[in-house]
Amino acid sequence: MFMYKQDLAAAYFPDHSKESASKRFAHEIHSNNPLLAALQTTGYSRPRKILSPKQIQIIFSFLGEP
Repeated sequence: MFMYKQDLAAAYFPDHSKESASKRFAHEIHSNNPLLAALQTTGYSRPRKILSPKQIQIIFSFLGEP
């Protein structure tokens, strides 16, 4: 199942606004070089708004499930 990045961010940071959660989520990804490298092998880029099932799986393996 595909998921909007903003929705996954909100799941990780439920006490934040969607905008704030998205910024924190982006920071978590881009400050974790192994996570970012793994995502980039799937075609991930910061401007993309939708995450593939593989990308979600990678995020869960690095950050745990929200």
